[in-house]
Amino acid sequence: MEQRFVGTSGLRVSALALGTMSWGGATDAETARELLRTFVDEGGTTVDTAMSYGEGRSEAIVGELLGDVVPRSDVVLVSKAGISRRGGKRMVDTSRRAMLASLDATLARLGTDHLDLWLAHTWDENVPLEETLSALDQAVSSGRARYAGVSNYSGWQLARAATLSETALVANQVEYSLLARGMEREVQPAAEHVGTGVLCWAPLGRGVLTGKYRGQIPADSRGASDDMGGYVEPYLKGRPSRVTEALVTAAKGLGRAPLDVALSWVLDQNTVAGAVVGPRTTEQLEQILESSLEPLPEQISMVLDEVSG
Repeated sequence: MEQRFVGTSGLRVSALALGTMSWGGATDAETARELLRTFVDEGGTTVDTAMSYGEGRSEAIVGELLGDVVPRSDVVLVSKAGISRRGGKRMVDTSRRAMLASLDATLARLGTDHLDLWLAHTWDENVPLEETLSALDQAVSSGRARYAGVSNYSGWQLARAATLSETALVANQVEYSLLARGMEREVQPAAEHVGTGVLCWAPLGRGVLTGKYRGQIPADSRGASDDMGGYVEPYLKGRPSRVTEALVTAAKGLGRAPLDVALSWVLDQNTVAGAVVGPRTTEQLEQILESSLEPLPEQISMVLDEVSG
């Protein structure tokens, strides 16, 4: 799998990162083991988690597998802090105290002394930006994180953070796909200006761009579940449906799977360093890893740009 630099930094990540949001929930520990083994065997290096995923269970499972399935030194380990979930309630706290306490707990669950990339999971209106940035700086200066960045920051938030931060912010992790192109307005130009790379989450349009939701909602899909149905629903009708149909048509013409075309489109965009995929089963991961990820013909790319813009 292709290894790509993140922004103007020396950090290299695999073009596809293995997302672990469902680990400890819909994805059990044994399935997680198979996912990680399959991903690494195909050249993947980057594993993405967060303290809020499964209220820490995701990080704990990753920690159990490091050194067993794959040596820690072979993995680019990414985690995030600032969002926590307790009893299903979402809380945001990016204060220095909360961030550094979260980092220590994350490292303990992962069984490692450092992260390769640590991100502030979201913007916090209740905490001075300088305070959040000081936590990122402390993590890097103490060696507990090799690189630092942010997640879900808008363009102006990223530019402001990059200006104030003593530590280079190498990445901004945001949603980006043919169904969610909002980051092109401000995040993309801001990232290019300050030298920050973009890591995309939900590059398959929350699963919709695989084509599996056309005409029905599969019973075993996230869209059919009580806790994730609302996450998928916005992309099932209207414009997203038309974009998906155009993608499927283009994929048929190219003799490729829709998810291959969707991922190839994302990875070919300016400032994008990698895409985080979140398969819940080994079958889903194998379908993703079968993708060629080759650049799309210019005409096809232009049509998809126009339909989804």
